[in-house]
Parts: sequence; structure tokens; C-alpha cells
Amino acid sequence: MLTQLIIRNYAIVESLDLELEQGMTVISGETGAGKSIMLDALGLTLGDRADSATVRHGAERAEIIASFDISALPDAKAWLKQQDMDLDEENECIIRRVITKEGRSRSYINNQACPLNSLKALGEHLIAIHGQHEHQQLLKKDHHRTLLDQFAALSPIAQQVRQHFHLWQKEKERLENLLNLSDEHQAKVQLLSYQVEELNQLGLTEGELEQLEAEQKQLCEAGDILHNGHQVLALTSEGDGDNCTQLLNHALHLLGELKSQSPSLTQASELLNSAQIQIEEANHELRHYLDRIEINPDRLSDVEERLSTIYDLARKHRIRPEALSALHQTLQEELDNLNHSDEALDTLHTRVAQLETEYRSLATTLSDARQQAAMKLNTLIDEQLHQLGMTSACFIANLTPYNKPTANGLEEVEFLISTNKGQPARPLARIASGGELSRISLAIQVITAQTSTTPTLIFDEVDVGIGGAIAEVVGRMLKQLGQRSQIMCVTHQPQVASQGDQHLFVSKQAGTENTHTQINQLKSADRIHEIARMLGGIDITQRSIDHAKEMLGLQT
Repeated sequence: MLTQLIIRNYAIVESLDLELEQGMTVISGETGAGKSIMLDALGLTLGDRADSATVRHGAERAEIIASFDISALPDAKAWLKQQDMDLDEENECIIRRVITKEGRSRSYINNQACPLNSLKALGEHLIAIHGQHEHQQLLKKDHHRTLLDQFAALSPIAQQVRQHFHLWQKEKERLENLLNLSDEHQAKVQLLSYQVEELNQLGLTEGELEQLEAEQKQLCEAGDILHNGHQVLALTSEGDGDNCTQLLNHALHLLGELKSQSPSLTQASELLNSAQIQIEEANHELRHYLDRIEINPDRLSDVEERLSTIYDLARKHRIRPEALSALHQTLQEELDNLNHSDEALDTLHTRVAQLETEYRSLATTLSDARQQAAMKLNTLIDEQLHQLGMTSACFIANLTPYNKPTANGLEEVEFLISTNKGQPARPLARIASGGELSRISLAIQVITAQTSTTPTLIFDEVDVGIGGAIAEVVGRMLKQLGQRSQIMCVTHQPQVASQGDQHLFVSKQAGTENTHTQINQLKSADRIHEIARMLGGIDITQRSIDHAKEMLGLQT
């Protein structure tokens, strides 16, 4: 339940601290005093969108804090645990919302920052708000289905039906697309088969292209290599005249005839000797290389023909020659997938049939439960309507089968009403009287609230258009609900306000520069005075005070 609400600098509220109790809490005040401000602020802690215009003029930010006792709410505890949010030993959950004047918003649950979606998800376990315009929602048939499912606790299975329907339709669409593309599929298989076979015949191996290009270059240059290589050998060691080796030998001989022991001459001799050794090694490597070189026009022709085939196929596919191997693998995989598509098609047929069976099974279970819930709801709503003065009313939650399966199940849900005996039931949208529609709306809200697992229920002026003895009945209904849930009710009806276990009074004070809204808890005489005001207006008479005491069960 909601135990405390703190509001700072929100709208025309500068500072507000409310301690809330179990049972029925009524909220009253003159029109325009700001009764809905508290509910709007509470809505922000439940994930409503923030507006910088709601920050009190002159303030840097607005702040709303709502504290809840969730000791008896296992679903809320489980949600907090799943989100790794701390919960103290007293089982208190604190939600805080901060809005800056620039329009930025921050949200916290137990002092941990969180997104708005988290506030909404947690709020569903904490509070349900029934607004004064709820009857407008009753004109929408989709809302009828939602109310019936909530009344019978069928929302989880209804969600499963929606999920199975969408999954079934998605797979069904995939199957239809594959069937429609059968001709295109065959053409694609033929093209890929030709391309893969062409690459198979090419049989390009890893590294072959680089090897062929190197061999082609070597074969093309074989004549020049042999001519220049032999010239080098002649210049270094094999020529008829002077060559490098002979000249080095002569130089070493001349240095050897010198009798000087100079280190410089010794080093020079060693360097010449090293040069001679290196030339001999170079000659050995060159001869070995030239022995492998041959002028082979036939081999050159074969290599160039092979390269030409590779280059032509690469140009055909508009890729670089070195990318042919990767293309070959990709086309082969695509062809394999298409060749297995018949198997995939059979598998998809089976999958679609299975999903349809699962959907229809769930949808049938949902339909049966809705039928039973509708009969029960009809009886309970009629009882409430009779208490609300519509003694001849007959309410019908009508279920009409759809022509085809839908995400919402196999039937349409529509609320019908007959307000007079002998008249056929008609859709709520065709009810002429606004007062009748308000009472029907209230009866539905009271009944659905009785089956709600939400611990705090808020009724925002749901008694509009209702007065006199009927308003007293409404008050008793809400008080009865307060025995199992925390009820907060914004009302203008003294008959409803007098039934409250706690009475909050909203007033607006206009100063020279600012306007303030404040909320006070009324006790004894103050409460009598407020009930008298609601009964008699601005001028409060002794008669209205006596009447107020009587309504509150006090002695005159």
C-alpha cells in the first residue's frame, strides 16, 4: 500500500507531505483547488511522461517521492529481486522522480537510477487508477475485452494467445513467400549450378595464381637471365682475359711481396682475401640458379593460357582474380542451401501446422474461460446496477466469434445493456443518457476492482453525474472495497466523502506573488465543516452542519 507521498515544487504545490492509511481515503476541495495535482504527481512516480511546465515557477526542479509497504506483495518483491534492486528489512519500496525546469527527468527505485519503463512495470503491481473519464473508454470494444480478461485474471493467457498468433503468422508468411518464389527458385538453382560447375572445372588451388604469375615472369625473362648471368660469370671468374678473380689474386700477390709488417697492409690483405671468397660464393649461387633456367616456349604458352582462363572468369564475375576461390565457396554454399530448400519447405509446413494447433488450443481455452467469466460478470454488474438505481437494467458481456483467428482470440467482446424491461440489449455507445453511462461505468469499475490484485486503487471523480441516495450507495461500495484494498477517492459528493476512513482536504491559497495548494487531513470538527460545505455550498447553515454530523454518524 501507499504509505507516504512527498511533493516538492510541483505545479502550484510548494511542499507537501502526506501520510496515508489503509482503508478508504477521500479527497475533497473546491473546484480548481488542485485535487488532481496529487494524483498527477503520483502518476509521475508510476512512469507518466514529465513536462517542464509542471515545475513550480521560480524553482529549479520538482521532486515527487512515493513510499510503499510491499510486505504483502510477493509479485512486487519478485520484480525488485529480478531487477537486482535493494529491499530493506521493513519491505519498504521508495520511488522518486525528479524533473528539472529544463525538462530533464530522472527516476529512482530504492535510490537506484532506472528508466521510465521500470517505473511503469513496478507501478502495475502497486496502483490502479480509475479516472472520471473511464466511461469514455467503455465506448471502445477493445477495452471491453481488456476489462473482461482483467476481471477473470485471463491477461496472462491472452498475452500467450497474442504471442502464438504473431509467431504463427510470421512463419506462415515465410512459407507463403517460399511457395510464391518456386519458379524463381528453380532459375536460381540452374544459374548457380552452372557457375559452380564452371569454377569446379577451373579447379583453382590455393596459391596457384601467385605461383603461375611468378613462373610466367621467369619464363618471359629466361633469355635475358641466361645472357646476363653468363656475362657476370665471365667478368668474375670464367672470362678469357682479366676477370675479378684473377685481378684479386694478382693484387694479393703484390701485397705478399711487401716486407712491411704494417697493420694497415695486413687489414687490406684480409679484405681482398674476403672479397675473393665472396665472389667465389656468388659465382656458385649464380651457376646453380642458371642451371635451372631454360627457354621453354611450350611451358610459357601453357602458363599464359591458364592465366588467361583465370583472368577471363574473374572478369565475368566482376571480381579480382585472387577472389575467385572465396566466390567459389560462397556460390557452393548458396547452391547447397537451395538444394536443401525442399527439406526446409517440408520442415516449415510442419512448423506452421504445429504453431496453428498451439494457437487454437490456447485460444479455445481462452474462449471457454471468457464465456464463463462473462456469465459471472453479467450477474455481478446487474447486482451493482440495481443498487445504483437501475433496477430494470440487464448487462450482457456478449461474445461474437470472428470470421477468422485474430491476435486477440477467436471472439469479439462487446458490452451490451438494456436499461428498460422489454427492450433489446444495445451497445453502450448507443446509450443516450450520460448519467446511465456513468453508473454503468462505475458498476464495472467496482466489480473489476474487487478482483484486482493491485493493493491501492484510486478513483478520480468516478461519481460525477451521480447524487442523492445513489451517491450514498457509491460511497458504501467504495468503503466496502477499502476493507480489502487501500482506496483513494477524489469526490465532490458529501455522501461519498462521509464514508471515508481518512479525509484529505485540498485548498488553494493566493498570496501577493504566488499561489499555493495545500492538503490537510481533517479531524472531527473540520471534517464536519467540510461535509457541510459540500452539502450546502458557500453559506454553511446549522441545518447543513447537523446533516453533516448525521452523515458521519455523530450526535447533533
